Amino acid sequence: MTDVVLPCRNEAPALPALLSRMPSGYRPIVVDNGSSDGTAEVARAFGAEVVTVAEPGYGAAVHAGVLASDPDDGVVCVMDADGSFDPGFLPLVAGPVLTGASQLGTARRRPTGRGAWPLHARAGNALLARRIRRTTGLAVHDIGPMRAVRRDDLLGLGLRDRRFGYPLELLLAAGRAGWRVTEVDVDYHPRAAGTRSKVSGSVLGTVRAVRDMSAVLAR
Repeated sequence: MTDVVLPCRNEAPALPALLSRMPSGYRPIVVDNGSSDGTAEVARAFGAEVVTVAEPGYGAAVHAGVLASDPDDGVVCVMDADGSFDPGFLPLVAGPVLTGASQLGTARRRPTGRGAWPLHARAGNALLARRIRRTTGLAVHDIGPMRAVRRDDLLGLGLRDRRFGYPLELLLAAGRAGWRVTEVDVDYHPRAAGTRSKVSGSVLGTVRAVRDMSAVLAR
């Protein structure tokens, strides 16, 4: 069984379809990070384990989910829970890690239609990915919104960011550690109706993301 950490804040509208499509052998762990829309109740109704974390931030939610994952399973996946990703791609992302070919599997988003990935968000992601390639030599083109890694390897990196800078810090740390990283293409859909991006959905979210990622790059 491979655990899948799903950091959530007000993602209840997306969870029924997402959890219903979870592939066999993949166990969802929904990390409720301050939701007010019944996210935890919906997750439990669809058979997911629910972890509640009071500390706000994407990185805090992911870290709590990783700690809650089964250490005996070895590999843990992380995926956004807003309905923009098909969990059917999880085996493709996790496969190289499960076989030992890579230490980190990441996804490269391929939009399925207009509106799935706003131009400003895509441009910002491309700039960050280029910075990662130049800094670490990793051949990545996305900052990894869907990823797979061995639990002990991830915890061993000692990642410190608990907000939006977490995915960026992970890639930088993996590159500096000399990890083998595999990037695969995955479909990227418009987010589920009733959910809103924590980054591009508001000016404050964008400002916070820029602040957090700038702090990671400055280390």
